[in-house]
Amino acid sequence: MKKKILSVLLASAMVASLAGCGGKEEAAPAPSEGGTEAEAPAEAPAEGEAAPAAGEEEAVTAKLLVWGPAEDQSAESGNWLPTMCEQFAAEHPNWDITFEYGVCPEGDAKTNVTQDVEAAADVYMFANDNVTDLVKANAIARLGGETENAVKSTNSQAIVDSVSIDGALYGVPFTTNTWFMYYDKSKFTEDEAKNLDTMIAKTKISFPITNSWYIQAFYVANGCTFFGDGTDEAAGIDFSGDKAVAVTDYLVDLVANPNFVDDRDGAGMAGLRDGSIGAIFSGSWDYASAKEALGDNLGISSLPTITINGEEKQMMSFAGSKAIGVNPNCENMQVAVALAAYLGSADAQKAHYDMRSVVPCNTELLAQPEIQSDALVVAQNETFDKTAIIQPFVAAMSNYWTPAENMGKAFVNGEITHDNAAEKTEALNESMNTSVVD
Repeated sequence: MKKKILSVLLASAMVASLAGCGGKEEAAPAPSEGGTEAEAPAEAPAEGEAAPAAGEEEAVTAKLLVWGPAEDQSAESGNWLPTMCEQFAAEHPNWDITFEYGVCPEGDAKTNVTQDVEAAADVYMFANDNVTDLVKANAIARLGGETENAVKSTNSQAIVDSVSIDGALYGVPFTTNTWFMYYDKSKFTEDEAKNLDTMIAKTKISFPITNSWYIQAFYVANGCTFFGDGTDEAAGIDFSGDKAVAVTDYLVDLVANPNFVDDRDGAGMAGLRDGSIGAIFSGSWDYASAKEALGDNLGISSLPTITINGEEKQMMSFAGSKAIGVNPNCENMQVAVALAAYLGSADAQKAHYDMRSVVPCNTELLAQPEIQSDALVVAQNETFDKTAIIQPFVAAMSNYWTPAENMGKAFVNGEITHDNAAEKTEALNESMNTSVVD
């Protein structure tokens, strides 16, 4: 494959993406545009029944282009990606590998890889909501053999499903991707932090209400759904009826509360630093900043409940994963698949965790006492397991993002009131179920 790094990647700065996207690097993922499975997706050749020892491998000369976010290639965060690639090469002495690198946030993989699949990376990191578009563009290889077996034996079924379409596996997961709550323990007790209304009655909280990756948490809390169980495209998005109107009414009051701050342009983190804000909602990508801001007063928890019509309802975030994918046009498929498997291995996940606090998803790592007792890991995994829904990656999900963002902006601008809540909610539901998919 011709090796070149697209100019858009060389120039790219880290931006919000949908995991998570790509998690932030990234406060929110790039919305998935959807798509259908490619008619004949490329499949990485399965490894043999037993992989040969490194010294017994056939000699190979390979040149691999690898894409990942800037944070994973910076000296400040330990140069995780180049370090892991060099360690991989050292473990395969018979393989003469030259690595080239490009910057591509996980959430932007579908855009950057599909722009020119043959010139794109051989191995790249992606947010799982990108997988439908990548398959549709024949830009990601189906994984089989020992790689598939390893992924399925070291991850939960939910993680495996997050990078699978119709049972076919398209990535090696390396972390869950969701958001939860950071709070100031000097302002709230652990019990108070369990309910958002209790919290906002005491002091300011910041929530990214204008970000469509976050606003759905309120509606799902009161029974609204995405495509039935998340996979039934024909079921559509259900933000209809009294259950949805009740949430709209709740949000009218929440946003109007003087203790509510829309988290835009870093307002939430700035408030944590100066003490004016007691809680923000974000993911693991903001852990270092939150820890710096609050020190020993940093509290981390899964999502709180909200009180709607006198009943406590559990907020539910979107959740997914980030994974390593392989370009089906790669000239050295054996080496590329092996590298993808290594970058998602327990050793690489542990290094990712140590260098950047990237929470592992490998079940063996999660069983280790050191990791199991980490408040960040507990919050992210409790959120993934108990207070989140898997973000759908059916094609029609692309209809959700813009209407939801506009709804959040309308709350902030005061355009939605109790008098027009039913009308605005009905319009939102209709717009989310109006096809914009090719």
